[in-house]
Amino acid sequence: MRSRIFIRLPALRTAAIRGVLLALGLAAVATAAPAAAVAQPAGYAALLDITPANAKAEQAGGLDPLLPTDPAVLGDSLDAARAAGVPAGRYSALLHQYWLARGARAAGIDLATWDPNTGLAANATLVDRVYENYGRYQRARTELYWAGMAGMAGASFTGGFWDLDMGRAALGVDAVRGIGGAVAAATGALPGAATALLPPDARVLATVGPTVTAQDLDWYQKRLLIMQKHIFFDMVPMHEAYLTGGPAAVDELDAAGLLDDNARAAWAGIYSGTPAGYADAMVRMADREQNQVVADQWDATSAARGGVGRALTYVTTIAAKPSVPGSQAPGVFAPVSVTGEAAGATYRLRAPLPDFNWADRGPRWTYIAGDIAVAYRRLAEDRPGVAAALLTQPFRQFADQQRAVHRAPDLLRDLSTGWSLERLP
Repeated sequence: MRSRIFIRLPALRTAAIRGVLLALGLAAVATAAPAAAVAQPAGYAALLDITPANAKAEQAGGLDPLLPTDPAVLGDSLDAARAAGVPAGRYSALLHQYWLARGARAAGIDLATWDPNTGLAANATLVDRVYENYGRYQRARTELYWAGMAGMAGASFTGGFWDLDMGRAALGVDAVRGIGGAVAAATGALPGAATALLPPDARVLATVGPTVTAQDLDWYQKRLLIMQKHIFFDMVPMHEAYLTGGPAAVDELDAAGLLDDNARAAWAGIYSGTPAGYADAMVRMADREQNQVVADQWDATSAARGGVGRALTYVTTIAAKPSVPGSQAPGVFAPVSVTGEAAGATYRLRAPLPDFNWADRGPRWTYIAGDIAVAYRRLAEDRPGVAAALLTQPFRQFADQQRAVHRAPDLLRDLSTGWSLERLP
């Protein structure tokens, strides 16, 4: 005889829901002091053989305080080094900074003063411009699928940041505590030992979520802002070089040691002139972004602050809904469904929660490669007009359409229905 228990979560306040999407996949890590301004070096010699001190984008400014941030100054030094026959490997950091500075200038970003550690309010416009810039690359060259996917998904990230900023700390804390409390209420309705069937992240959220503070959210926002900058540091120089100088400019980055086998294969796919090559490049670049550039930073974020990092990364996984048409929310893509022993009986538990945490490398990559990238390729190839329209509209308008205030009813329904515990024979 099978018995089934259906559980409905307490209603979550719409105001709380609006803040939940504060940072959907934007990306981040630890805080560091801003880089000090330095005097301009005379000639290119002082700009050779630099190992960048700010390669992970944890400080203000560019890759290293020794490097200028003015593209014209960087370009003159770079030309002098080339003319002198300096091997590309010796001017690697200079070349990287040159294309980074050009990309930042084209995006309307002041590289010298860019400091994620100043928080969301100081970086709100800059956040928009990062994703506008990715859309610029896709609009300029249709083969740059990764840039289009990043720019489009960024609309939901930015909309979430704006929602949080409306109420700043109070709204964000209320959202996290509200979801944590709702999950706690649902787990409390489970029969005794059956709570052990829940994924560890759901149990952490139920216990830690209601205790999250405004200081915790401020820390988490800065982590995400740093990761966003780190991705920009890595991906923009390649794309800006290709857009301006074509394959020869990308080849120079390779000669300088800035590309690996995966990146070379990605650009080969772009050079192929085929949709299959463009799609392969998109996946390879997403792999570089998530599994090379920010993987360690996600690990550190989720492990920090005695469970708070884990709770916050799981909350933003629950709230995530990338703005690429056809993509699914994490809890729809991989919902909790687990069978196990509890109190001497066998149960099957289903819950409207993601069965993974965005901060974990393997599941995050499965979701990106298996859902978001698939949806973007389908959009780019089957409905290019729709993709172009989404990337052409004013970015603030696009991001506003993704805000949690518009998605609150769907999110509320997703979180408050679909809980069941079935006792099996």
